Amino acid sequence: MDTILTEQDFILDIHTHTIASGHAYGTIREMAQAANERGLLLLGLSDHAPGIRGAWDPSYFHNLEVVPRVLHGVEILHGSEVNVLNDGTLSLEERYLERLDYGIAGIHRQCYEDAGKEANTDNLISCMKHKKIFFVSHPDDDHTPLDYDRLVPAARDTHTALELNNSSLLKQEARWNCVENYKTMLKLCLRYETPIVVNSDAHDPSYVGRVREAAALLNEMGFPRELILNTDLRRLKDFIGKTAG
Repeated sequence: MDTILTEQDFILDIHTHTIASGHAYGTIREMAQAANERGLLLLGLSDHAPGIRGAWDPSYFHNLEVVPRVLHGVEILHGSEVNVLNDGTLSLEERYLERLDYGIAGIHRQCYEDAGKEANTDNLISCMKHKKIFFVSHPDDDHTPLDYDRLVPAARDTHTALELNNSSLLKQEARWNCVENYKTMLKLCLRYETPIVVNSDAHDPSYVGRVREAAALLNEMGFPRELILNTDLRRLKDFIGKTAG
């Protein structure tokens, strides 16, 4: 039987937001300092792409190379949480996507209108096929329902990890049926051997690395550590094609 997961087992957090997302409250360096204090080895900065109210101009992603790759002793990766649009495309232009270490595709009701379970799933899978999309954010909300019987094998086939989002578990009243949806998703991930990633979705430094509720759900489900990308530095970096340090 696998050992019980604790919050400290999750040594990487790759879904976090800085002030560049427009509704988050930490600078890059404040987020990195918080990651260091939480004992993280790697921090992924994944600010919102256009479509979310308050998000900065996409030229922000053009110059990320000037940000040091290590801050406060924590390795930094550059990503973006990119919106899935109703035509099955992404909300960030190719010239910016190509500069990222990784992209996270996410449905956000601020810029997406529910099209029904099958069309929502079609649109998300279409975005998952992009070469820079390695992750799907919070696939859990029945405001925009998804067909997990289709989504999970598609994630495996497109080399995309589905996220267990701790922030959703902290605000279940806003994320309709998220716990039951996650249970369904995790059972299917186990069946199809589809990897997952566990993230804080931190919008403030105080939430960086906070995944206690997600760990508890994984323990309840008996979910195996070997299908969780961010308990192992090499596993995560190999998944996105980066050399592990």
